[in-house]
Amino acid sequence: MVKKLSIIAGNCILENQDISVQTLEFLLEQAELYDFELIYKSSFKKDNRSSASYYTGPALDESAQIFTYLKDAYAVKLITDFHNLYELDHEIVDSVDILQVPAYLCMQTELILAMARTGKTINIKKGQFLHPEDVKKIVKKVESTGNHRILLTERGTCFGYRDLVLDPRSLYILKQMGYPVFFDAGHSVRKYGVPSSDLEKGGAKEYVSVLASAAIASGSDGIFVEVHPEPSTALCDAATQLSFDEFRRMMDAITPIWQAVTPTETGHRTAVDSL
Repeated sequence: MVKKLSIIAGNCILENQDISVQTLEFLLEQAELYDFELIYKSSFKKDNRSSASYYTGPALDESAQIFTYLKDAYAVKLITDFHNLYELDHEIVDSVDILQVPAYLCMQTELILAMARTGKTINIKKGQFLHPEDVKKIVKKVESTGNHRILLTERGTCFGYRDLVLDPRSLYILKQMGYPVFFDAGHSVRKYGVPSSDLEKGGAKEYVSVLASAAIASGSDGIFVEVHPEPSTALCDAATQLSFDEFRRMMDAITPIWQAVTPTETGHRTAVDSL
């Protein structure tokens, strides 16, 4: 048997339970069809918005209720990001499996240590301003608490104004740290500084499958991507969330590459089985 591909996917941000359910049910169907392990992702808050007038998410209590419903009803692993220390005192921590360190906050020592001390798996998103070798310092912060349940996510590196670029060497460097590595294919094609509601200028979704394919060929354990039933109406990252058809096309592109580069193993496991 072969190691199973892992996909972190879901809505950019919680909008309402109906949209979350519609997206999750679609992704679970695709996980069965394409034989990947799904980790369902959705932010309960977007604190790094460029305008105070943009949608930032529902209240903590409502978000926790949605996550709890999804977990109980579908028995799926859940991941969400945390921005502030006070959020870690809320019951929402108990409703998810993986705590994500936002890229912009990946150097915030107090926040990272507090997240690590929960004992839950921590997904470190590499800041777009960091050399991948510097992620080792963040890893050591998490490990210093005795927590070795770590995921690493590459999401592109600043390249001039507004653009990010994927350097496959980063995936190799991150892999040497001994933890599963994901590639965030959606955020890497955002045009930063341009409103994500601008469907033509806010992102370049046509490159998602190309970059995801390159990442899988370069040794990534999985892909991180955001999906929405109707991306044009999404309340966050409308320009880069994939439609259901676009997600299928990405899976059609990366699945044969995964199968070609993944060695045959005895037994069955995924990148996150040991976490």
